[in-house]
Parts: sequence; C-alpha cells; structure tokens
Amino acid sequence: MARVAIIGSGFVGRAWAITFARAGSEVVLWDHDAEAPARAIAFIRDALPELDANDLLRGRTPEGVLAAISVAGDLEVALDRVDHVQENTPEEVGMKRDIFARLDPLTPPEAVIASSTSAILPSLFTEGLAGRHRCLVIHPINPPYLIPAAEVVPAPWTAPEVVERSRALMAAIGQSPIVMKRELDGFLMNRLQGALLEEAFRLVADGYASAEDVDIGIRDGLAPRWSLIGPFETIDLNAPGGIRDYVERYQGLYLNLWTQMQRRVDWGGPVLEEIERDRRAKVPREALGRRQLWRDRRLMALMAHRRREAKDFGD
Repeated sequence: MARVAIIGSGFVGRAWAITFARAGSEVVLWDHDAEAPARAIAFIRDALPELDANDLLRGRTPEGVLAAISVAGDLEVALDRVDHVQENTPEEVGMKRDIFARLDPLTPPEAVIASSTSAILPSLFTEGLAGRHRCLVIHPINPPYLIPAAEVVPAPWTAPEVVERSRALMAAIGQSPIVMKRELDGFLMNRLQGALLEEAFRLVADGYASAEDVDIGIRDGLAPRWSLIGPFETIDLNAPGGIRDYVERYQGLYLNLWTQMQRRVDWGGPVLEEIERDRRAKVPREALGRRQLWRDRRLMALMAHRRREAKDFGD
C-alpha cells in the first residue's frame, strides 16, 4: 500500500490519517504548527477503540493503525519517498498556492499531490507548477473514516492517468470515489447539498414548515432510501417501467415546482432567527460537542450495519 504524507493535521488531516492507515498505508503527518500533529495523534488514539468495536478498522487493530502513523517535523522529511500527498490547509486560495509551490519541487516526481479543499477549483492553485499534471483535488466528505464518498476533481491539465491512479487509490483504501470529468464550482456534493438547502431555507422562510419538520422530512423520509441508493436509482425503482416511465409520469410535476423555486432567500436574514431558535431548542449551544459525538457514534453504527448488509444482500 502507498506511503502517504498528510500535510495539515487538523480535523480533515487526522481523519485522512485514520482512513489511510487502517487500509495499510504508511502515513506521515506534517503541519506548520509543530504542536498540531501531537493533538492529531491524541485524537486518533481516542477514536480507534470505538472504530474497532464497530468493525471499522478493516481487520486491523487500534495498535496496528496507530503504529502506521508517524510525525515529521520537517516538510522535506515528510515527503521523502511518498506515493501520495494529501494537503489539508485552510480554505484560502493564497495559502493553497503557497503550500503547493512548496510541495511540488519536494515531492517525488511520480507522486500525486491532492488537496482536500471542499470549494476551491484546483486550477486556481496549480496552474503555475512544473508538476501541475500530477495535481488535483480529492475532497472527502468529512470524516472520511465514516463517510466513504470522496470527490476526485481534476484541473484542466491534470493527466488522465493521475485521475485514474487517484480513483484506484481511493477504492483500494475503502472509499467510494466520485470522478468528475472536469472541475466545477462546488464540485458535485456541495452543489447537490446546496440545492436541497436552498429549498429548505425557502420552505421555512415562506412559512410552510418549521426547521424541525424539514429535518424530519429528510431524516425519516428521503434519507433512509438515500443511505442505500442514489436519486437516479430511487426514481428508476419508483415507477413500474423504470426511469423513463418515471420521467414520463412526473416530469410535469417537477417542472411546475421548478418555476416556484427560482428565488433565493437570504440564509442570514430573518429566517435564520427562526431556524436557530428551533435548533437551540433541540440542542443548546453548549451541548453541540456532545451532539457531534452522538452523530459520529450513530454514523459508526450505520456504517457497521451497511458493511454487514452488503455481505448479506450484496450491492
């Protein structure tokens, strides 16, 4: 398995470290903040037993996963002999340009250099690099050790073989790669999530439903199916004759809805007061950390269940 350098060891970097290490990769952490890797190691050490209890370490022990992760104080040492670099610095294009300008000359020429950015187009920070052909985005849905989807987004000059190598690596470490044909603002996941959030904010702002009722509609309505199958397979199975039959039956309904959706509401406007009031009634601000832990434990249980049912029922 690959030798991987994790550049930036905050929330995303430490999650990638678990993901690569449990798949058998040798992982090296580096951060401009010399104390950040130690904090990442502490988090990883605490997270591994529960992942193990849910059979989410791909057959490895917590001790074995932790032993596969090391820390380098020097960037050049971190990049020595690596096959793959996963960069996780803050979402600021100038910072991405600076770190990629440092990574490119120090990284072995055959290694892939990927950014975890969730929003910045790879062309905006790789254009001037001598090795721009081996640079792209691999955007995880955080945390990647619980959510397998990962967007593989090439710049216009990313070599096709680099895209394929990245797809294959993601599949090999247990992720579900989403390979985009070309870069686009928001990539794929944020565009899909954004479309849903736009309508969710409209429904509350226009007085049709509360924030909690919108959450119920997704959580207990659409999400159970979506946790197994995507939107195209959903409609393919929701009409007797498949997807063409569904389109013939229901396109008119959605066309009518679409004409009503051509208006934004300001997410930070008056509607935010109502949504925040609903959310804080459900979870007080001081309890957000506990609720995040609850979410992650539920995700662990869900992913463990999905692994079991995949064995029992197949894909």
